[in-house]
Amino acid sequence: MSALPSKSTPASAPAPGNTPLRFGYGTNGLADLRLDDALALLADLGYDGVGLTLDHMHLDPLAPDLAARTRRVAHRLDALGLEVTVETGARYVLDPRRKHGPSLLDPDPEDRARRIDLLTRAVAVAADLGAHAVHCFSGVTPAGTDADTAWTRLATALTPVLEAATAAGVPLAVEPEPGHLLATLADFHRLRRALGDPEHLGLTLDLGHCLCLEPLSPADCVRAAAPWLRHVQIEDMRRGVHEHLPFGEGDLDVPAVLGALSATAYRGLTVVELPRHSHAGPHFAALSLPFLRAAAASSTGRRLPPDAPPPAPPAGEPSAIPEGSTA
Repeated sequence: MSALPSKSTPASAPAPGNTPLRFGYGTNGLADLRLDDALALLADLGYDGVGLTLDHMHLDPLAPDLAARTRRVAHRLDALGLEVTVETGARYVLDPRRKHGPSLLDPDPEDRARRIDLLTRAVAVAADLGAHAVHCFSGVTPAGTDADTAWTRLATALTPVLEAATAAGVPLAVEPEPGHLLATLADFHRLRRALGDPEHLGLTLDLGHCLCLEPLSPADCVRAAAPWLRHVQIEDMRRGVHEHLPFGEGDLDVPAVLGALSATAYRGLTVVELPRHSHAGPHFAALSLPFLRAAAASSTGRRLPPDAPPPAPPAGEPSAIPEGSTA
């Protein structure tokens, strides 16, 4: 693919400050919309960007003419003024019977190679889109696989992806995911050390996951993760329960986490992650942005415009079914 001018930010740690946040919405929460319609919706609502999940309905990474289709999306993003992060959490894009399968941990080398190929394709797409980062995750440890073997497979499988990311100048942002081998910030640091702390290995921090699993508060997780932070996902969540919820339905202190992000001078997108709410995606996209803007303003003591809504929980539809161990 021929790269367009990159919009991505440097991979080095940002200097502390009070950085205005930029909000996006994930296309995995708009799966019932055509991609062009989803992008137009987000631009019309005032979002700064999009978390673009490569999937069969949204810039299918396995269909023909990927480079040409990517160029069209790049021009559309540019015309709409939307920034982008490329996400790779599509449930069945590689295997119609195994959710998130095959993974980087599969016993079969050919299966692992299919996931590696998807991620290297995602890096190429991200380079052509001028994306901030490429998101990925480890996968669940297969039955009968011991932890040491799983960690070795993960590091080995990610090596060619990191090589591609380094060549493209696009950070690879690994997400700690509940139920996966790499589930916590401590697990991310284990991987980082195993790979020799490569410059283009960064972190996707899902703020709800912090509330679900981490011993630190989500705001403290942001501060601890700041040097490696390349992508942020946000939703509400209850302590200890991995269920992505609309804002106001869980326990996340949204002003606190947004204040921490701003104070650490995070420069990427903060993307709403509601994959189980695609049945009402436009509804939740419309509610989420004013809530986040109000919460961000309250976290820094800024005055809101006269027509801005108060930082109160939005009245949404009932939550979707619980998510279980993975999103």
